[in-house]
Amino acid sequence: MRFPPSFLDELRARLPVSEVVGRRVKLRKAGREWKGLSPFNKEKTPSFFVNDQKMAWFDFSSGKNGNIFDFVMQTEGVSFPEAVERLAAQAGLPLPKVSREEEAREQYQRTLYDVLELAAKFFEKTLTSLRGAKARGYLSDRGIRPATQLEFRMGYASPDRFALKEHLAAQGVSVADMVEAGLLVAGDDIPVPYDRFRDRIIIPIHDQRGRVVAFGGRALAADAQPKYLNSPETTLFHKGAVLFNFHRARQPAHNDGSVVVVEGYLDAISIYQAGIRSVVASMGTALTEEQIANLWRLSSEPIVCFDADRAGISAAHRSIDRILPLLKVGSAFRFAFLKEGKDPDELIRESGVEAFKSVIAASLPLWDVLWKREIASARVQTPGGQVALEQRLTSVILNIRDPVVRKSYQNISRMELARLFWQVVKGNQRNKSGIDLTNLGNRRGVQKILLGLLVQYPEFVEDKAEVVFKVHFDPVLAEFWSELYDLLITSQHISVQIIYERLTPRFFAVLNDIHGEKTPDRERGYKLALRFPIVKFDPPHDFISRCIDHFARMLLVQQMGIEIDERTTATSSDNDLEGERLLALIREFQLQSAVIDTTEIALAEEATNLKRMGNPAEWGQAA
Repeated sequence: MRFPPSFLDELRARLPVSEVVGRRVKLRKAGREWKGLSPFNKEKTPSFFVNDQKMAWFDFSSGKNGNIFDFVMQTEGVSFPEAVERLAAQAGLPLPKVSREEEAREQYQRTLYDVLELAAKFFEKTLTSLRGAKARGYLSDRGIRPATQLEFRMGYASPDRFALKEHLAAQGVSVADMVEAGLLVAGDDIPVPYDRFRDRIIIPIHDQRGRVVAFGGRALAADAQPKYLNSPETTLFHKGAVLFNFHRARQPAHNDGSVVVVEGYLDAISIYQAGIRSVVASMGTALTEEQIANLWRLSSEPIVCFDADRAGISAAHRSIDRILPLLKVGSAFRFAFLKEGKDPDELIRESGVEAFKSVIAASLPLWDVLWKREIASARVQTPGGQVALEQRLTSVILNIRDPVVRKSYQNISRMELARLFWQVVKGNQRNKSGIDLTNLGNRRGVQKILLGLLVQYPEFVEDKAEVVFKVHFDPVLAEFWSELYDLLITSQHISVQIIYERLTPRFFAVLNDIHGEKTPDRERGYKLALRFPIVKFDPPHDFISRCIDHFARMLLVQQMGIEIDERTTATSSDNDLEGERLLALIREFQLQSAVIDTTEIALAEEATNLKRMGNPAEWGQAA
């Protein structure tokens, strides 16, 4: 059975060599290749190598090598048609039914390749003729050297409407074939088909096997539109499947371990000429699924280069949306942005290739560009805006089909959201007029007020013990609190007097600091009154109870802030749920902070009323 070349090409594209070989040979990654033990000879040291970029395998122990079809034939003892059938089943491709019509179509395609080759040679010859002087001058001004022109088979289409048509006709090519190859403009409203490319620099576009399938033309006249003109879609040329310079970049990309993707073919030619051979061009289209798959055949992490202007960034964003669903383990993308409105060609001509290499070296991972895009329009100063951003990112990431990559992006997203939201929360706290819950400078003072209140109102020690034990007091104050609670347990009755009489002597300095022993000119508790003056107005117990709860909550929220700070500044986390837990913690911090703010206002208003209703008493003499 005979298989169309296009079908065999599709099989090669769908089945990496490592995937086919890996079903029989245990492979492990070795740089840009895979290696394992030979399936043909017994050996202890691996001498069998697989290279997906080259689409080939090499067995140095036996001297054998080949492609996926060769491997199946040699390891499974089958014929070529049987090998194709097995690989087609593995790839999920139905076998083609080759009819006489299809054979005729393949023969016709071979004819079109010949037609395009004849056209390429005609354009090349025209460039070197007297008529091509203006075009050669333009290429010289662009810094494209003659050797580069030859390597890329650059040519020139004269202004004549029928120059190519007449030349090909003299070679026996029919008008129908010229139209089918995209070389003539034809239609029902066009009586006489004419040359598509006129007065343009011509750049042949090749397929992955190096065959001319189309042309790109750059206008020489300043007012000509469009400036760049490509061949139309034809039987041989599908713009969304082709990457300009792919066939030349394949080996350099393998050697470099990377490939650069630019928009225009002249940019690609300039970069190639400057010494960066692993470069291709998308020819002005947003990356398609086929182009993305082909780029990953060149490198596991292609670098897409765009202008840093609004149009370039917009193009990068469109590319991201195309790439995200296709991401898989071991296959990613990076993005580089050119500043100052220069394209790669201009940058290299003005500043040299090292300037362009610096741009490539500064390329950003796909995630970084996606993150910048999403936060650019986000309003994260409010909880509602934060939720909207989180939902939008979640929705975008769900487009990733690979579950492992999707989970990784979800984890990264949550951690980055947590860090962003926490910075916003801290900024909001600093801008408030009340107590800054993320500033720990007042923490020890709040601890002293809380413990001072428990000394002055010891009847609350038992009721508030559960929440107070959650507070991380400074070491000495923590020991004091434990001693105070033990005194409650061991005493049938507890009062301020009993505390002063029975507390372990080593805690007396703390007691005096947070409450204040009586002196000749001051009543007992004077230090608490200095820190919390409302106690001098004999507030009701319910008010004191709420104050104790308030100060405890403040300290607990501050502790939460310390924990969030530590966890958001950590460089990495092995816990997949860390980001999710941090986001939950930050939401709880915001909720509790709001409660503190509301309570602060209510208690302050109540304290003002208490002061208005009475005069400060001779305070601090409770027994």
